[in-house]
Amino acid sequence: MLVKSVSIINNIEKLIFNTIIWSFGALVLLYLIFLGNMVKNIVERKSLEANAHVLGSEVRELELTYLSMSNDIDLNLSYSMGFKETQATFATRKTLGFGSVNDSKVAQNDF
Repeated sequence: MLVKSVSIINNIEKLIFNTIIWSFGALVLLYLIFLGNMVKNIVERKSLEANAHVLGSEVRELELTYLSMSNDIDLNLSYSMGFKETQATFATRKTLGFGSVNDSKVAQNDF
């Protein structure tokens, strides 16, 4: 009976020891996976920051080109490109009532 109880205790100790070792191994594996992902994300962020810097420089250059081109636009350029000056016509409203606006009277209690 004593031999069986010692054997059972040894089996339980081996099971607990194996569980601890496997848990430790799984935690180490998860740690390595998370660490690898963090390093990959840091490298990718640095690459994206460099690309953003390059794109910002390109935008600044395009803005300068736009500003220099917009300063060259004037009436002579537009005439040479075939544009013509138009005469503006505006819509006017005619009065619907009889008489002019100054002839209308407002009663005191209308407000």
